[in-house]
Amino acid sequence: MGPDSASPPPPPSDQVQSLELDRDDLHFVHNDASASVGESIDEGTGRIFPCEQCGADLRFHIGQQSLHCDYCNHTKEIEFDPDASVEEKDFHETLRRISDFRQCLVESTEAAVETQEIRCESCGGNVEFVGTLTSRECPYCASPVQLEKAHKADSNRIPVDGVLPFAIERKLAEDNLRAWVESRWFAPTAFRKRGVDGEFNGVYLSYFTFDSMTYSEYTGQRGEHYYVTVRRGDKNVRKRKTRWYDARGRFQRFFDDILILANNGFAKEFMDALQPWPLIKVVPFNQQLLAGHFARTYDRPLDECFDEAKHRIDQAIYRDVIGRIGGDDQRVHNIDSQYDAITYKHLLLPVWLLAYRFGEKPYHVFVNASTGEVQGQRPYSAWKIAFTVLAVVAIVVGVGFLCSQRG
Repeated sequence: MGPDSASPPPPPSDQVQSLELDRDDLHFVHNDASASVGESIDEGTGRIFPCEQCGADLRFHIGQQSLHCDYCNHTKEIEFDPDASVEEKDFHETLRRISDFRQCLVESTEAAVETQEIRCESCGGNVEFVGTLTSRECPYCASPVQLEKAHKADSNRIPVDGVLPFAIERKLAEDNLRAWVESRWFAPTAFRKRGVDGEFNGVYLSYFTFDSMTYSEYTGQRGEHYYVTVRRGDKNVRKRKTRWYDARGRFQRFFDDILILANNGFAKEFMDALQPWPLIKVVPFNQQLLAGHFARTYDRPLDECFDEAKHRIDQAIYRDVIGRIGGDDQRVHNIDSQYDAITYKHLLLPVWLLAYRFGEKPYHVFVNASTGEVQGQRPYSAWKIAFTVLAVVAIVVGVGFLCSQRG
């Protein structure tokens, strides 16, 4: 038995005890310094941040990392609660609370409203919030408006714990996009010369991060190669064979901040490729950071997102098992894992989004507004790809011909 066999016994599984709760016990605790900053509007359903000098709307200025008035240049520092922090939350406890609350709603007569309207204080127009949209501009006067309690949740929705503020300004995002377009070698020449014609929108997307301590036991086989000499015709040839040995073991591993997108409607492969995110820069949730940007709360429930995180954890554990079995080749027969001490954080992360058309076909581009990483869809040139394939084939044929002539 290897060193894995000496691993400590598995920790006890997470246990969720059933508790009898009244409705007051179903609320999440959420501290937000912005609750006393700005102005609540439309009977408490919305919030704006008017300038203290001229009354115009303040917006979050990325370069200054503060609220800024575009009309009189007044700047206001972001106010944070000195006692606020971004803390891990108990996964099973939160699921229990949501389940208990939904059970209380069984006798409710009304379902959740899919669309909300807030009266804009600047022009009087109605600003419509559809689905999980929680922060946007008024379509009539471009004033920033937010839903007051969308990210604070109390019962059946999970509040936001932290925000990663925008750090990449629009101009830099446009420069990074231009460089990205020019580096797409297999894109049509017209696309690389003309570039992308579209407008960036800054949006905070909803993510969950998960932590878990895992304990895994595995069985499999380790293969070790050796060679024998066999006779083939009039030549001796070396032939590779493999000896297989049983392998088993157990080990623990802690997983930290497995990041899962909690919004629907985005190409997963591109959103995943925006990682890594500098989560060390996340600050406690504050509505002031959302001023002037779009924001969305989560579409996908917490347990569904953990299922995706669990899949990533399982893949990492499988790679660990392969490494622990060792040898020249490996066979994995079984892996039995348990997941303990599961915690999560609900975060808003910043993205620049752009939609454009090329050849009457729509494409989407995403820029990590914290690191500047660009990912997205792009057109391909069939002629360039075909020419490259033919060139590679010609080189291979040419090398083969030269080798045969020398032989």
